[in-house]
Order: sequence, then structure tokens, then C-alpha cells
Amino acid sequence: MEPERTAGTHDPDPSQAAGSAEPRMIARRRLLKFLAASPLVATPTVASAIASLLASAPGQALAQNYDVLRASRRALGPDGIITAPGDALNVFEFEPAAKKAVLSQDAPAHWGYLESGVDGDVTRDANHTAYQRYSLRVKRLIDARKVDSSVKVFGETWGSPIFICPVSSLGAYEPEAGVAVARAVGKRKHQMILSTVDNASIADVNKALGSPAWFQLYPTDDWAVTQALVNCAEAAGSPAIVLTVDRQGGRNTEDLFRARRLDQRDCTACHTPGFANDVSRKANFFDIDVSKVTNLYGTGMTWESVDRLRGIVKGKLLLKGIMTGDDAKQALSHGVDGILVSNHGGRAEESGQATIGVLAEVVDAVDGRIPVLVDGGVRRGTDVLKALALGATAVGIGRPYVWGLASFGEAGVDRVLEILGAEFVTIMRQVGALNIKEITRGNVTSAL
Repeated sequence: MEPERTAGTHDPDPSQAAGSAEPRMIARRRLLKFLAASPLVATPTVASAIASLLASAPGQALAQNYDVLRASRRALGPDGIITAPGDALNVFEFEPAAKKAVLSQDAPAHWGYLESGVDGDVTRDANHTAYQRYSLRVKRLIDARKVDSSVKVFGETWGSPIFICPVSSLGAYEPEAGVAVARAVGKRKHQMILSTVDNASIADVNKALGSPAWFQLYPTDDWAVTQALVNCAEAAGSPAIVLTVDRQGGRNTEDLFRARRLDQRDCTACHTPGFANDVSRKANFFDIDVSKVTNLYGTGMTWESVDRLRGIVKGKLLLKGIMTGDDAKQALSHGVDGILVSNHGGRAEESGQATIGVLAEVVDAVDGRIPVLVDGGVRRGTDVLKALALGATAVGIGRPYVWGLASFGEAGVDRVLEILGAEFVTIMRQVGALNIKEITRGNVTSAL
């Protein structure tokens, strides 16, 4: 990642940069700022485009531009909702835009599916609010002009520790589903995990990403299907299989059920009862015989099931849904290569336990022997740094990128990643961490 210019850094004298591209970059920024201030182009569409160009200019720190009166107003529509990705100030502003887009298609159940937790949404909301229990210790007088936010995971170099979590049925929000997400993710050199039941295939997603994505696995209750899914993902080049283990007990997605009451569509064309009909539209199940399957989630899984899966997975095997140190130690003893601390975005169980609240316990339990990733409730760059400080190797996002996808397609996903990335680099500078390895528990304190 290119180092960003520190807030307050002055543009150098062009006469001292002869033979370099610096004068041209300075001139470009000045021209864009002039245009942004001109009444001749003061329309929301043009202003948004100029804001995006300013944000992407080399050496320009997105979150550190204080010259707000000369830049775009980042206008809102008459309903107070952003009308272009470049208008968003933070990822939260994509949520109402996504809701508006989904409801404009008369699909309230699709919106209910995305937003629903379980029962009273206590765990869903706790995932985010729990980050407020942690504060960051900042450091002064450290030259933080050059910051490296890249991270290595299993030998892969990611441009950022922020990765894309699997979300099922992205085709409900964008026709290209995971392929549109992959293009945005690949552009910024992040990593993503594709859901077993996305509408796009792992092969197509890997091609769009430009490198192999990880594959999230719902194993079903038919071992032959489990093997076929693993073989398909590995044949497409995916280096890691991420087994979801938190859907054992069923769930009460109350918000979804409530939204379904309002949905007047005939949904049976896509949601015909029976497993074979349910997955017939899912690309990763094409050419797989699912006639004997009755359950997608493998609710009878045990640690012996993990052993059996370990025996066929050639690459890395991670467990997604671990929430205790005891289970993390068990995972180690069964040859797992990594753990994803997760409660399915608050959609697995109504425990009230936030993922950030158990992260340190899981990290301590594995004692550095395997990577520990985390997701759930991440909405700010500061959230990312807090999770890394508590020992996470990488930090996943779910709903925010789907809000971007639903509202503006690939461009929305790109903007969500841009905003979170800029916020993250900004707080890295404030805590004096010039690279990911310098983020430690000394950077965070807990109010508990």
C-alpha cells in the first residue's frame, strides 16, 4: 500500500521535484479542488465523482483532509440518504442506502434476512457495542508518515488485515453476487471467504479476485457432498477451507420472519421446500448429487467430524464459530490450522456474548500456535485496531460490505473498504504503529 501523506504535511515546492511526478500530482489535486469549489460543476453527481478522485489521489489521506470547505459537500438526497458511494463519510451511511435500494425492489424479506440477528438481536448488537468497552493508548512524536498495513496469513500477503466474511445469497443484493464483491476486494488486495451458498461459484470468484479466495464450508449431512464441495474448492485453487461450526442448534431469526409478513411476492420460485430445490440455484452445488441431503449445516457434527474433514482437506483447515478458549484448545488437538472467532454476526445464538469479548481468551488458549481471526460488529478502523491489539491476526467484516453492495454494487464495496482502510491507517499513526507487528496489547485498555 502506498504510504499516505500525514495530516498537515505541506506540498513540496515543484521546483525542488524536477524529473519526478510530484508536480503533476500537486497540479492534479489543485485542479480537482478548484473544480469542486466551482458553481459550474456543483451538481451532486459531479461533486461526488470529484470527491472520489481527491480521495484516491496519491499521497492524499482520505481521513485527514481538513480543507472541507473547498472539497465536495458530499451531498445527500432529499431523504437524507447518500446517492453515490463517494458521498459516504462512514460505513454506517451505506445502511439506509442499502435498505432503500432493497425495499425499492419490493423485497422486505431480503432486507430482513440481512439485518436479522436471533431472538431479540441482543448478540447482534453486542458485537458492535462491546468495542466501546475498549480504549486505545496513543503515542506522540513518532514519525508516522510511512505506514505499512499489510499482513501475512498462511504465507499470503494481504494489503490489509481487513477481510471479507462469507454472506449467503449475495445475489439477493446484486446480480453478480460474490463476483462483484471479488472485483472490489481484489483491487484493494484484501482477502475474502466465499459462502458455500453464494450465487457465484468459487471458480468465478477466484477469477474475479485475481487470486484464490478461501471457501466457507457448510458440510451438509451427506459425506459425499462434503467431499465434493471440498474437492471443487481446492480444484479452483482455494488454499483454505473454513468450516462453520456454529449452526448446530437452529436459530430464531425473528427480524426475518417479521419482514416476511410484509413481503407480497411469490417467493416459491426461489424458495421451494426441500434441500435439492433450495440449492439448485447455488453455483457451488452444480453437478453435485444432493438427493440424500436433508440438512445444509451438518447439525450432527462432532470433533470426530473435524478429524474426518482434516483427512481430506489438502490445504489449511479453519473452524469458524469458536467462542471459548476450551474449544480453541480442542481445535488445536484435532489438527486445525486456524480459528475464526465468530457468532455468525449475532445470527447463531442469543448468548449476548460479543466476539471481541472472548477474543483474548481464545488467543491465549492457542498461545501463538495458529492464527486467530475474528469477525462481528466491526464498523470502524478503530475496531480493527482494537481486535488486532487483543491478538487477532486479521479482522472480518460482513454487513458493511453488503450494505455497499446492495446500494451501489461493486463501487459500494470498494468505498466501504476505502473508508475502513483509511480510518485504520489513521489510528495506526495515532498509536505509533508503523506496521501490523507493532500493534500489541499495550495499545488497548479495557474498562471492565
